[in-house]
Amino acid sequence: MKILSPAKINLFLQVTGKRTDGYHELFSLMCCVSLFDTIYLHFGGNKIEIESSHPHIPLNDTNLAHKAATLFFKSLGVTDGVKITIEKSIPVAAGLGGGSSNAAGVLTGLNQHFDFPFSRDRLLSMGFSLGADVPFLLFQKPALATGIGEELEGYPDPLPYHVVLVHPGFRVSTAEVFQNLNLRLTKCKKKFTKPSLKKTGYNISLHSCNDLEAVTAARYPVIKSVKEQLLKQGASGALMSGSGPTVFGLFSDQNKADKALQAIGRHSRWNAYPAEIIN
Repeated sequence: MKILSPAKINLFLQVTGKRTDGYHELFSLMCCVSLFDTIYLHFGGNKIEIESSHPHIPLNDTNLAHKAATLFFKSLGVTDGVKITIEKSIPVAAGLGGGSSNAAGVLTGLNQHFDFPFSRDRLLSMGFSLGADVPFLLFQKPALATGIGEELEGYPDPLPYHVVLVHPGFRVSTAEVFQNLNLRLTKCKKKFTKPSLKKTGYNISLHSCNDLEAVTAARYPVIKSVKEQLLKQGASGALMSGSGPTVFGLFSDQNKADKALQAIGRHSRWNAYPAEIIN
C-alpha cells in the first residue's frame, strides 16, 4: 500500500499558557501542504520493521511510524506485522510535522487494510496518544487547533496562497524550544481569539505571528534572514512554522512564488520547496 504523508505549516501559532503537566496550551491555524513523504506498507510478515534511506530516521521502536503500527495492532488485538518503508521528502526536525505525518499515514493505511475497524474519532484518540500533531495530520484539512494542538475545528474559509518553504539546513528540537520559551516575551503581542478570527477571517498581516519564533531565531539568526529574503521576493507574509527552523512564504501570485523559489534556491545552504495549501 502506498500512502502520501503531507507536511504541515502553522499560519499562526499562539502559546496561551502552560499546564500543570508541563505541556503548553496553543491556539493555531494549521494547514497541510503539498510536500509529501511517501510511505509503503508491506504486509505478510510477523513483526514491525522500518526502513528508510534517510540517515536521520530511527529504524527501531522509537520511530513514530513504528509506534503507530504497534499501537494499532495492540488496539486491534492481533499480532500481525508490517514492513514500513519511508521515502523522505519532508526535512527532519524542521517544524513541518514529518514524523507525526508518517505516524498518521500508518494509522490510516492500517485502518484501511483491516477494513476500517476503528472510527475516525478512535483514530484521532490513538493519534493523540502518539503526539500532539498527529490528530491534525489525520484530520488533514485547515483547522483551528487549541488545547495542546489536539482540539480541532475545521477552518472553512479559502486560503488562496501559493507557498514557498525554505529549510535552512539544520535540525531543531521541539522540546528544547518549549523549554526555553518565556511566556512573558512571546511574539504575538496582539492576542486574538477563535471568535475574533471567525469574524474577521485569516488576515496575513494581522495574524502572521509565531510565539516560538523568538526562541528559535535567538539561537539561529538565519531565520530572520530567510524571512527577509521571502518578503524581498514578494511574499505577502513570511513566518517560521512550528518550532522551526523551516520558514514559509505565502504568495498570492504564482509567478512571484516561482521567481522566489528560483532566487532562494540559488542559496547554497538553503533548501527551497514549492507547495500549495491543501484545502
